[in-house]
Amino acid sequence: MKVFRGYHHPQLAPDCALTIGNFDGVHRGHQAMLALLKNEAQHRGVPSCVMSFEPHPRDYFAAVARKPELAPARIATLRDKLTELARCGIDQCVVLPFDARLSSQSPEAFIRDVLVQGLGTKYVLVGDDFRFGTKRAGDYAMLDAAGERLGFDVARMNSYEVHGTRVSSSAVREALAQGHMGRVASLLGRPYSISGHVVHGRKLGRDLGFRTLNLRFSHWKPAASGIFAVHVHGLADQPLPGVANLGIRPSLNPDDINGGRVLLETYCLEWPASLGAEGAYGKIIRVELLHKLHDELKYDGLDSLKAGIAKDCDDARAYFSQAASAQAFSAPMHTETSRQTTRDRI
Repeated sequence: MKVFRGYHHPQLAPDCALTIGNFDGVHRGHQAMLALLKNEAQHRGVPSCVMSFEPHPRDYFAAVARKPELAPARIATLRDKLTELARCGIDQCVVLPFDARLSSQSPEAFIRDVLVQGLGTKYVLVGDDFRFGTKRAGDYAMLDAAGERLGFDVARMNSYEVHGTRVSSSAVREALAQGHMGRVASLLGRPYSISGHVVHGRKLGRDLGFRTLNLRFSHWKPAASGIFAVHVHGLADQPLPGVANLGIRPSLNPDDINGGRVLLETYCLEWPASLGAEGAYGKIIRVELLHKLHDELKYDGLDSLKAGIAKDCDDARAYFSQAASAQAFSAPMHTETSRQTTRDRI
């Protein structure tokens, strides 16, 4: 899949079949829409194209209003969203910067400048609640009328349901916030995962006897948080079982390298000897969050923190053992826990 920042690129195909949206999480509803888009593109002999936005429009408006609490929790990083779009077989993705210019653009100007002149759109597929342009003044009826006038087809896809529930990014966020990872996987059609480059941390884990792989995210508000049993992909031929802490830890001192930002810290229960002690730095890994053990905890000191991590590792091993037994006997496995707290972990 080719990725373009903006639509002023000579490499962009002159015509396309297009869908527009944030596609946070690329859940099963998105996947159904993308499959339909691909089919329409093939019939027309044009590439399939997704238009998305970065930052999320609600992030932008929250920053303008100076009310960060209005920003949505993000299901996926831009990297992970683009990876999933590529897996769905999309030919090209146009990422528009959502800024003051775009937010103030009229629906008519968006259709003329972006869809027609910028992308040469031949077909547009949108969701049933699609709105666009300044103050969300544009809707499906306006887009359809413009398409009839300007020579492109417009279609609308109804909501996608799983077990009678509408699949949406909001539903995924709610399930992640509740730690219901089985339901998250049902909505996404795959286990929830986060990827990124392994970076250096403050090396506290190695002092405690639990060397961690650190993924750091700038200005990212995660939809999930807590301690999870995980699989780590990208370090060995097979996924490695592990325990991960996703959240914003209270700094132990003002100079803490984490600086209050979101951090995913993963300890592998099995470590490939071929990697050596420092062999993971700089690698891109993907961490699947399979089962939530509990919310973040705040410990009294390093000794209690070490004991807490050891307990998490034991609980994760028990989870993987139970999962293996359930798979061997084809029996359903209970994957949720009621051990929840609202405290923060160091």
